[in-house]
Amino acid sequence: MIGAVDALIGRVPMYRLVLILLATLTAVAVALSAFGVLFFTPLELLATGGIAVALSWLVNRLVAPLFRVKPHDESALITGLLLFFIMKPGIEFGDLAAVAVAAIVAAVSKYVLAVRGRHVLNPAAIGAFVATLTGLGVSYWWVGSESLFWFVLVAGLVIVWRVRKLAMAALFVLAVCAVMIPTLVSNGMAVSAALATPFLSTAAVFFAAFMLTEPLTLAPRHRQQLVIAVVTGVLFALPYHVGPVFSSPELALIVGNLLAFLVGQRRGVTLTVRDARRLGGDVHELVFDAAAPLRFRAGQYVELHVPHAKGDRKGFRRTFSIVSAPSDGREVRVAFRVPEPASSAKRALLELVAGDTVRVTLVAGDFTVPADAERKLAFVAAGIGITPFVSQIREARASGRPRDIVLVYAVSDPRDIIYADELAGVRVLVSSRVEPTDLPDGWSWIGPERVDADVVRSVVPDLAERDLFVSGPPALVDDVRRRLRSSARRVRTDAFAGY
Repeated sequence: MIGAVDALIGRVPMYRLVLILLATLTAVAVALSAFGVLFFTPLELLATGGIAVALSWLVNRLVAPLFRVKPHDESALITGLLLFFIMKPGIEFGDLAAVAVAAIVAAVSKYVLAVRGRHVLNPAAIGAFVATLTGLGVSYWWVGSESLFWFVLVAGLVIVWRVRKLAMAALFVLAVCAVMIPTLVSNGMAVSAALATPFLSTAAVFFAAFMLTEPLTLAPRHRQQLVIAVVTGVLFALPYHVGPVFSSPELALIVGNLLAFLVGQRRGVTLTVRDARRLGGDVHELVFDAAAPLRFRAGQYVELHVPHAKGDRKGFRRTFSIVSAPSDGREVRVAFRVPEPASSAKRALLELVAGDTVRVTLVAGDFTVPADAERKLAFVAAGIGITPFVSQIREARASGRPRDIVLVYAVSDPRDIIYADELAGVRVLVSSRVEPTDLPDGWSWIGPERVDADVVRSVVPDLAERDLFVSGPPALVDDVRRRLRSSARRVRTDAFAGY
């Protein structure tokens, strides 16, 4: 069931998925308004939404060329729809002027308030914040209406499931409840009403799913994200003011975005291509020389900004697990699949030659092994999911502290095996549809069965003594994590959603 859900929503690019869900919520809101369920009239909703979406798209189209960036239409439409649900609907001049200011500021902020091509603040949040400061209108967050709750909840669950941020969103909502409910009860509200208020009378669920989890403004590490979720939740629910600035959901998110920026890598690193090669099949490797030391831990990933003339809807940035080890100095290696049809960014990567440059805009990830070399490890890799393990094995070897590692390596065909020479000294158990004719010493074939939790449990009998790391397509990752959580000392996962 989980695999089917992943396969269904995984076919839709992330921007497209968010746009579809927001458009669906917009249609629902207009329909409820037409039936008199919502306080606002259809005309007020359509006028506000039309201005928000149109100006967001138009200003984005005008500003992007000034920064030599191809405008991202879906991103602009998403920002407009978010503002539609945030700003107060109306047909009075103040209401329409406020949403216009919010849309213009939001669109411009993507380029002006940006570092290494990534906006620092959520555009819709900073747009709503500035529009409210003007006094023309106010952010209303009317999407928190009780009549919209179940629709928002379903759409929000789809988003947080797709981006694997369920824990972050849940922790934010819990923080909101922890502050808001006792406050309401102490002010005389009935307990039952106080329990329902964060869900039925605020936009907490919408905020958590569509705003807080925006990938471009997240902190790089999972624990950092959870801490920021709690801080943002407290600020969301706590009434306060600093001079003329009063508490609001958008201000809470701005503070959270700034905290995420402060703990992230704030300096870009230029990478110069040294070599490029095909590893086998549709898998390619690029070897770079970094202009400055790239600080990372084995198992983490980099986000690369790949400039090219004709970018597609997937944009100019791509994330890749780092294949090289921190001990490799300024050598940085990444490997990636290039399925057909390939994105414009991956086609551009294939065209790189020695001397060309790309830029690292982010180093992040929590797929790292324990520092204690005595801890036994079990790795499960499917296809290109082998890449973070290569980095970890290289680093363990370079440290001079050999580790007890068993690797279950799933490939469709033995010819798809890559980095065999890098895995020397590791016990490797290969799963493939046909039996390999020539395996390195220490390797063995475990059969043609598709790797799942049952296979892992059967071929790694001492799993309870090991930390389990799983890297591959979401269906495999979710199956192993869910079913083996209690069978291993700890389970860490790294899903390659691009499969």
